[in-house]
Amino acid sequence: MVLLQSLIIALSMYSKLPMPRIAWTPANTRHVMCFFPVVGILTGGCVWGIGTFLLEKECGVLLFASVMPLLPIIINGGIHLDGMLDTIDALASYGTKEQKLEILKDPNSGAFAVIGGGCYFIGCLGLWSEVTAQMLPVIACGYVLSRGLSGLAVVRFPSASKKGLARTFKEGTKGLHSMILLVVFILAPVGVMLCLSPGSGGLAAAGAAGTFLCYRRMAIGKFGGVTGDLAGYFLQMCELVMLACVVLERYI
Repeated sequence: MVLLQSLIIALSMYSKLPMPRIAWTPANTRHVMCFFPVVGILTGGCVWGIGTFLLEKECGVLLFASVMPLLPIIINGGIHLDGMLDTIDALASYGTKEQKLEILKDPNSGAFAVIGGGCYFIGCLGLWSEVTAQMLPVIACGYVLSRGLSGLAVVRFPSASKKGLARTFKEGTKGLHSMILLVVFILAPVGVMLCLSPGSGGLAAAGAAGTFLCYRRMAIGKFGGVTGDLAGYFLQMCELVMLACVVLERYI
């Protein structure tokens, strides 16, 4: 029952799927990060299925490239994109760690968030315009991998704040079984990606690993640890990098 409640909390928190309301307790929030990648399975499945449908119907390249970046946002409600935009504003401030953390809490968006968001979607549009049906399975697996790595970072990296959801889930997610489940959600998509396409799958996995290492350095060096907003920033950037790696493979 506790595991089911943790799954429901993860889906209600990180997706727009209708879920029954349950009270949060230390027991049922213990495995939320472990079930976070389940949202990636749902997202990847929708991206794969709808993307395949659009390509089979021979829709226009611009329409396809416009729809595909919106699917994950529709599913997750933009929670990760919000974190990315807040993080861009904080990084652009060049302030102290304390000042950056205050900017993350500010509900208003600055000019650099708008600029960064625009650049992000232009990049997505260009990359998705190069995607073929054969690339979609590898790209779909990336949505699971990014969330597995994000969950691992929340659990294992230092927290920048003593408050917030990231801190709450970090404190709750303890035990060897929790770590094993997160590692499975990292290794399983990597293995599937490599089986589907050693070339593009290997490049995407390498891109995700490189993004993860850069994220750790940035989060600890500039913020003193991770927060929910920084986790959203990593998720969006990791998925963009993996998409770029899959597209890049066709030109190598």
